[in-house]
Amino acid sequence: MQTRSGGVVSIEVGRLGVEMAGSEGRPWLFISHAGADLAWAEWVAWQLQDAGYDVELDSWHWGAGDNVIVRMDEALAARRMVALFSAAYFERRRWTTEEWTAVVAGREGLVPVRLDDAAAPPMLRALKAPALFGMDEEAARQALLAAVAGPVGAPAVRPRFPGDDEPGSHSRSTGPRLPGTLPRVWNVPARNPGLVGRDELLVDLRGRLAGGPTAVPVALHGETAVGKSQVAVEYAHRFCGEYELVWWVRAEHPALISDQLARLAVAIGAAGRTMSAREAVAALAAELRSRTRWLIVFDNAEDPETVTAHLPSGAGHVLITSRDPRWHERAIPMAVGALARRDSIALLLGRTPWLATTEADRLAAALDDWPLALVQAAEVLTTTSVPDYLEQLAGRAGEVTDAGKPLGCPSTLAAQIRLSMRRLRAQDPQATEVLQACALLAPEPFTLPVLRGREAAGASPVGRVVGDPATRSRVLTAIQRHGLARVEGGALHLHRLTQAVIADQLTGPERAVAARHASLLLIAALPGHAQDLAAWPGRPDLLPHLLAIASGDLVTDAARLAACEACQYLVDRGSAAAVLPRLEGLHRTWTAELGADHAATRRATACLARAAAAVADHDRALALNRGLLGRQRRELGEDHPEVLRTAANVAADLMDLGQTEEALELARDTLTRYRRVVGDEHGETLAVASTVAACLAGLGRLEEGLALAQDTVSRQRRVLGEDHRDTLFTASNMATDLAELGRLAEACALAEDTLLRRRQVLGDDHPETLDTASNLAASLAGLGRIDEALQIARDTAERRRRVLGEDHPDTRLSVTLLNAIDRAVPAPPDMP
Repeated sequence: MQTRSGGVVSIEVGRLGVEMAGSEGRPWLFISHAGADLAWAEWVAWQLQDAGYDVELDSWHWGAGDNVIVRMDEALAARRMVALFSAAYFERRRWTTEEWTAVVAGREGLVPVRLDDAAAPPMLRALKAPALFGMDEEAARQALLAAVAGPVGAPAVRPRFPGDDEPGSHSRSTGPRLPGTLPRVWNVPARNPGLVGRDELLVDLRGRLAGGPTAVPVALHGETAVGKSQVAVEYAHRFCGEYELVWWVRAEHPALISDQLARLAVAIGAAGRTMSAREAVAALAAELRSRTRWLIVFDNAEDPETVTAHLPSGAGHVLITSRDPRWHERAIPMAVGALARRDSIALLLGRTPWLATTEADRLAAALDDWPLALVQAAEVLTTTSVPDYLEQLAGRAGEVTDAGKPLGCPSTLAAQIRLSMRRLRAQDPQATEVLQACALLAPEPFTLPVLRGREAAGASPVGRVVGDPATRSRVLTAIQRHGLARVEGGALHLHRLTQAVIADQLTGPERAVAARHASLLLIAALPGHAQDLAAWPGRPDLLPHLLAIASGDLVTDAARLAACEACQYLVDRGSAAAVLPRLEGLHRTWTAELGADHAATRRATACLARAAAAVADHDRALALNRGLLGRQRRELGEDHPEVLRTAANVAADLMDLGQTEEALELARDTLTRYRRVVGDEHGETLAVASTVAACLAGLGRLEEGLALAQDTVSRQRRVLGEDHRDTLFTASNMATDLAELGRLAEACALAEDTLLRRRQVLGDDHPETLDTASNLAASLAGLGRIDEALQIARDTAERRRRVLGEDHPDTRLSVTLLNAIDRAVPAPPDMP
């Protein structure tokens, strides 16, 4: 429970409050600490409790409604107090001052230990205070027990120290590690050493995460740039010893969450590297339910509805940061606001120690105590006086607001960004151009790619930056020095508010230059085509930027096609619904600006049609593809590969809509042309042959369709491989043909094999995997294997509800099939 003003929780006390002696005659101790040292206090309390002491800790034993003054008085009456000396402990504004002065005045037992090198007040300097920092856990434990002079026998269950177990081990420890020791599984961003004024919030956060009988997610919410993510990072670092694994998930794009959780599953040994994301996430969920000491942070979760499905369950902790306050039904919401004035002044004085307190107070008032604005102001004040800064801030606030103030943003922050950008341009024009290019991307870390070849590297100023390591290092250093972005491991991380203001302040010519540079960066970072599913996971930081950059800021054909490739990759991964709005925006913008016949517009049209088909909007898919086919035929001719590809898509759309005769006619014509242009065994030729086979079967010409499907799948296995997506598509349709011909045993065998392969390649929840599962359930029911059929049908219906929604045609089909199989289950015999 939070009990302190000024950002601190400082007391921890004995086990049932009013007892002056421990249970069963054991020594009784009360621990005094600053709120910033809560992680140390929990570790100390655990070690002393295991060593045979009765310990009272406010965050463990005090609850809502307790009278803090009374509990403190009872604690001080215990006559034995363990004081955790630190710089925070000796701050006069904290309650710890009342605690140690009361004990010293009464000449009662005070057991001091040191958590850092901070000098104690003169009255306490004569006391011997052994250090607990700068040593390993066992040495720190022995030093603590020696200071308290209590029993040092081994506890019944000793907390595991890092290094005792291998990653993925199922061993469990029952207490915290030494504070500051990182768990092996850890990907949290670097700590901000300049963070101030968040002690109360962090202690309250710790209490909400760890204080209840059951673990409930906590959501930190607040306005843009108020520091929600920084609080989450600080919590993870401060309490890292309390967890066996800590994982950071960038949750702004829901379509990318599963891959990040899958990497966690691999890191802890719950999943293999070859597993699909769906399988890995399922394995992770099961593993986390069996563990207790874990923390997963979902950062920048924009929509509670889309993120909730990814939240794990179990006894571990889930922390969310979000601008959206609507988390009451899914998590415990905690508001993050501006700094208190005293903390704003402390921040400014810590960074600009030459300022007078009155000047710092004037600055804090002018900047509305907004953390990012204060930090950036401190950077500017190295070369600008306070009166000059305040004059510029006041004179330009209206201009900045007119240029486009982000919602909920203090105008003073935008003005400060303008000042910082002007200084950066004067110092390093190349750094300014890189920063302006990244301002058009997503508010996520972006690792500047390395261009290959001297010609590409010298094509533009930004090309020369990423092509020369020395220039690249200089530019990143300049950007970081001006407080405009974080630079970690070569990755540039622009805060979302800073990014929005920089983009809004660009003039027309500046934006055109920034768009060219941003397009260059995205092209250089592109890992490959959408079909190359193995390449994209190697650049997980690229997808958010290809999804976020405005359609009009993709100013080269290569960059436009790269954005389409990113969308197509996600459609192929089963995330069509998530990227459909993005594809609509690309298509709309490029149609208006470039024309319907432009290569990029045609590619966006094809991708949008495919996404529409994936979400069962077949009428829209057909309309898009038919319009595209007509334009392509006029421009490219009947036999151009791009024309043939679109014709094959039109045939598939017609078949999905039940216009099978027209689909067969078009598919046959397209197949003939494919064979003539690229050959009988080209991958695209075989894909169209599979469509022809499906059309024949759909028209009742089952034997003819099956024969073509058998020939096609045999060729696909030889040319593409048994696990290729197209091979599995044909095999799944062939199993359906066998079932409709009454060859149910053969149908089941082929469907079972195809289902296993699709699960391995695409994942359990991919729509194509669920198609095969549904067909297998029907075939099993036809063979009388009702129990197996019922189990698969139920699982498939549930997955389709979750993945596709209740109203999707495939979901309704699954429900119908499930009901039919359920009715086939014989009723139990009447009991006599």
